Amino acid sequence: MGLALQKKVEIRESRLHTILTYNGDSKGLDKASRENKLKIGRFKFSQCGNCQEGCAFMQVYSVHDAAVVSHSPIGCYANVSERFLGMANVATLRGKDSFSHHSLCTNIQESDTIYGGANKLRHAVEEAYRRYNPKVIYITTSCASGIVGDDVQAVAEEMTDELEIPVFAVECEGFKSRIWSTGFDAAFNGILQTAVKPPKKKQPDLVNIFNFSGVDSFTPLLKTIGLRPNYLVETRSVDEISQMAEAACTATICETLATFVGDRLEKLYGVPQVIAPAPYGIQWTDRWLRAVAAFTGKQSIVEAAIRKEHDRIGEELKRLREFFKGKKVYIFSGASYAHNMASVCHDLGLEVIGITTYHHDQNYDTKEINTVKFMTETIGNVPNYTICNKQPYQVIKFLAKLDPDFLIVRHPAITVLGYKLGIPSIMEGDSNKCVGYNGIIELGQRIQKILKTKKLYKNIASHAEFPYTDWWLDEKTDAFHFVGGL
Repeated sequence: MGLALQKKVEIRESRLHTILTYNGDSKGLDKASRENKLKIGRFKFSQCGNCQEGCAFMQVYSVHDAAVVSHSPIGCYANVSERFLGMANVATLRGKDSFSHHSLCTNIQESDTIYGGANKLRHAVEEAYRRYNPKVIYITTSCASGIVGDDVQAVAEEMTDELEIPVFAVECEGFKSRIWSTGFDAAFNGILQTAVKPPKKKQPDLVNIFNFSGVDSFTPLLKTIGLRPNYLVETRSVDEISQMAEAACTATICETLATFVGDRLEKLYGVPQVIAPAPYGIQWTDRWLRAVAAFTGKQSIVEAAIRKEHDRIGEELKRLREFFKGKKVYIFSGASYAHNMASVCHDLGLEVIGITTYHHDQNYDTKEINTVKFMTETIGNVPNYTICNKQPYQVIKFLAKLDPDFLIVRHPAITVLGYKLGIPSIMEGDSNKCVGYNGIIELGQRIQKILKTKKLYKNIASHAEFPYTDWWLDEKTDAFHFVGGL
């Protein structure tokens, strides 16, 4: 429909004007973003970071009958592959019988940086084909392969002709983008070009759900209005993925993950996107269901389904709201998912006193989707809104300043900081437990349980030490002291 896919995806810094640092409130962030006033920022000191190669590898590696060749040193491969050995468990949670891991590494060595690694890459692709008999092979690149200058695209095209299956170069060298979520875009670009086919027929009850791992929360939610989810892309086969263009509409739990692929699906195949916040919390789930119903002809039954769900959870929700009066929460997560958690917490009656996200897209592939705007309109202005790319030396200052009753985080390492500061913490991860009407009750009950363990956290904090000077820990020292270029 007027859109031509390209081999490479423009990085988020230039395509979405993504930033890595901010200190203010949510209203100010939204306003400045609309005018593209914010700069990415430069860290003069950094303790850690992520790489877009990991995000790209995760997506293509999770395709059931594909194989991945990581054109990288073994250290990069170990970093991106070891985190996804739980994919078999994801398959079980989603009702699939099994999941096999299909990946190899070219193990770029010093000699390859001198003479080039193209021949080694060809051999690895041939070996992946011999071992796994895949329907598609993805080649993920690395900083090393990019610096050497191997023509990975040419090798992919050559091997496509030789093996007679798609071989696609997912170009995701870490140094090309400081925004690791750019890797999602690169991977989905490859999936669109190798696995997705024009629709043979439309499936009017099928809803694309772009998601990570976790429990199957969307089947019971969509079942309330007679629909079913098409989970994408983890543990799905190439044949299953090929049907995504047949769906009635596309939704995602996290705009950071999938607005790129959602936008392309709409422009290429006419699959509309759900222009509503993700179904987290009562208000957002109501809006999301109504938006999905509008695309699937379920308007006549959606209001009754919503009322039924409200009645079902009403008594327990009232009890939880009474318990949470006066309680304060801090949220640390990727951008869109943090806004999701804020929506749930607000509907539980909690005060969201602060949010830290890893990055922020000032623009969106789909202009109508703007989660920081959705959040601010729903819960009001969040007065302490910061952005930092997981820097622990900054995070401890954010938390120590506000002293929340508990902390919700998306990734496990940050949870430890909460423990060391004596703050009860929940590591939400990719569980999907917070989705829909059941999700708000489930999260509330978990928070209630964890608040009973405050003494344990205080004991941990009394024995914990941080590797920072008194100067840095002093409340007068600016948490953004080492950030420049704003």
